[in-house]
Amino acid sequence: MKLHELSPAPGSVRDVKRIGRGHGSGQGKTAGKGHKGQKARAGRGMQIGFEGGQMPLQRRVPKRGFNNIFATKYATVNIAALNAFEDGAVVNAEAMKNAGLVKKTFDGVKVLANGKLTKKLTVKAAAYSEAAKAKIEAAGGKAEVI
Repeated sequence: MKLHELSPAPGSVRDVKRIGRGHGSGQGKTAGKGHKGQKARAGRGMQIGFEGGQMPLQRRVPKRGFNNIFATKYATVNIAALNAFEDGAVVNAEAMKNAGLVKKTFDGVKVLANGKLTKKLTVKAAAYSEAAKAKIEAAGGKAEVI
């Protein structure tokens, strides 16, 4: 296949609608704007979300609380899930992602203490709960903060 043989998928490319170019264009007289009204006028434009003077949805819906955009967001992994790794392995965020324990790492991975750890692992994560740290060390492993 060569560059000159390429063509777009059928139906994906349309001709531009040429507004205000007379009756022969198929958009004659009112140029596709209908008869009168705010939307037919020159320079018309309403801001996004405008509902004709009715209180807009984004102002009608009650707001509650506070969303801190600077907060650190951790992907969480329970200690029981770490048994998927072989004994003596070094487990980091990348290894957890490859094993399917986390989808996205966000600002790092936090290890929580739900379940039992039966293997000796060196775990490298951004944060640990106190109980998780204790369980990793009790199993003979290391909990390193990165």
